[in-house]
Amino acid sequence: MTPADLSLTVLHAVRRAVGEGALRAGTRVPERVGIERPRPGGSGDWATNAALQLAREAGMAPLGVAQVLRPRIAEAEGIEHVEITGPGFLNITLADRSRHALVREVLDKRERYGHGDALRGRAYRLVHPGDVRATVLAEAVRALLLAQGAHVHDERHDDPRPRHDGHPHATRPETVTLRPLPAAHDVAALGPDAARWALLRPAAHDRALAPDGLLVQSEANPLFTVRYAHSRARALLRNGAQLGITPAYEEDVAAPRLLAALGDHPAVLEAAARHRAPDRVARHMEATADAFLGFQHTVLPLGDEKPSAAHRSRLALAEAAGTVLAGGLALLGISAPDYL
Repeated sequence: MTPADLSLTVLHAVRRAVGEGALRAGTRVPERVGIERPRPGGSGDWATNAALQLAREAGMAPLGVAQVLRPRIAEAEGIEHVEITGPGFLNITLADRSRHALVREVLDKRERYGHGDALRGRAYRLVHPGDVRATVLAEAVRALLLAQGAHVHDERHDDPRPRHDGHPHATRPETVTLRPLPAAHDVAALGPDAARWALLRPAAHDRALAPDGLLVQSEANPLFTVRYAHSRARALLRNGAQLGITPAYEEDVAAPRLLAALGDHPAVLEAAARHRAPDRVARHMEATADAFLGFQHTVLPLGDEKPSAAHRSRLALAEAAGTVLAGGLALLGISAPDYL
């Protein structure tokens, strides 16, 4: 279950509570509610502040709203239990079958996992000064907006005439001006992949990365680590095929960091699009790669160990990790080689 799925589940619980009279009639149901990882002291897989968000309009204390929503959320498919913490946060623990659904969703959608329609009906026109960093940033922002269903007019720093991507729509485009801090170094000699990472990995208001170290093949280079993690996932699939192991998520795998990173991917892509911040995707790729590399050694049988359902599940999770890494890098315009 993705954050977007959970948001819809919470909204459905709110609508039920209003319809059943448990919340004051006329309480406006928001378009979306926030879903995030639990804060320190919290529990479960996800948390929402929906009760705090609704309290004033419902005419109740946040804790009272949380108590109304808790059983209605807990009844939803894929939810194991819901706990109230603090002033009214709802902490949600997913059932194991939801983790199965997460892996299946990644493998079904492939590199389009995390793409959605959060910005459907919105139109943007990107404007930038035309230097190399601004141009690369505009390309990545355009890709992120399109991945969330928005219409994007071609970015042109020297042409004020609006142009669009060929999709008819009646919405007047919102002009977004991108002015990242210009690069202080010539990154052309790095090649396209390392150059884009140098320009996109820092936030737009921070300096672009210096070329030093971006071509080094070691864990000290985050770009290498991300691409290496993808290549390791692909290598595990090849090695698994040689052993006759077909990836299939049949048993819950004890890899909480990796499962959390995969589950966070849709929310990261949506936030990166809304804030025009591809650096969020780059940081998430680093976190996903780190979680996968800590898990990869458990995927295939060791020594005389016989292949089992556990190995098939781990291999499916490895495939899902590689898929997410490839999809995230593609949105940044960076290649994800199978061999590295």
